Order: sequence, then C-alpha cells, then structure tokens
Amino acid sequence: VQLQASGGGLVQAGGSLRLSCTASGHRFSWYTMGWFRQAPGKAREFVASINYSGGRTMYADSVKDRFTISRDNAKNTVYLQMNSLKSDDTAVYYCARAPFSVLSSDGFDYWGQGTQVTVSS
Repeated sequence: VQLQASGGGLVQAGGSLRLSCTASGHRFSWYTMGWFRQAPGKAREFVASINYSGGRTMYADSVKDRFTISRDNAKNTVYLQMNSLKSDDTAVYYCARAPFSVLSSDGFDYWGQGTQVTVSS
C-alpha cells in the first residue's frame, strides 16, 4: 500500500488549500481513509475521515465547518478541502488508510509521507 499526499504550501490566514492523497497497492474503494496532522512539538492528531463509499464523514471539532473530506474511488484519491485557515492549522498533514470500511478516527494502518501546510497570520 502506498499513499502519496500533495497540495500543501504556504497560505495566509483566512485562505484555502486543497490536499490530495492518491493511493495504490490495494482496493481503495474498500477502505476508510483519513487525514491527520502533526504540529511542531505536538502529537499527531485526527483531522477527518471518510468511509469506504464516501457516504459518511467525521471531523475533529477544531476543523468542523471549515474542512471537507471527500473521495473519488474511480481515481483512488481522497481530498481535504481546507477553508478559513488559521495559524493553528499549521502542521504536516498525513493521509492514512484504515484496515476496515466503517467510519473511525483511529485504527489506521498505512500512512503517507506527509505534506506541509503553513498558515501565516
């Protein structure tokens, strides 16, 4: 299983970014996917997840109503649309795959390499 994240960068507070994560090496449409982030000096934290079909999503309270997770199973890709970005959103963002199809915020077993998001105030 390989996960390749992209789309990070430098953005001003209040701006938007869209992260993408393309998967290979497994039946993408069978599994729940998620996004996590890790800020300097902090533990990795859950951001959002989406079930196998895309019909159900879950968000951390800190990003609810600002971030949207989605997936395109035909393209083996999961997205994270991030709007109204704040300096607290600065982190390395990782996509991850869970070994099951139901919605969850933990239990993920494969991780991408991460993409840096920096929000300037």
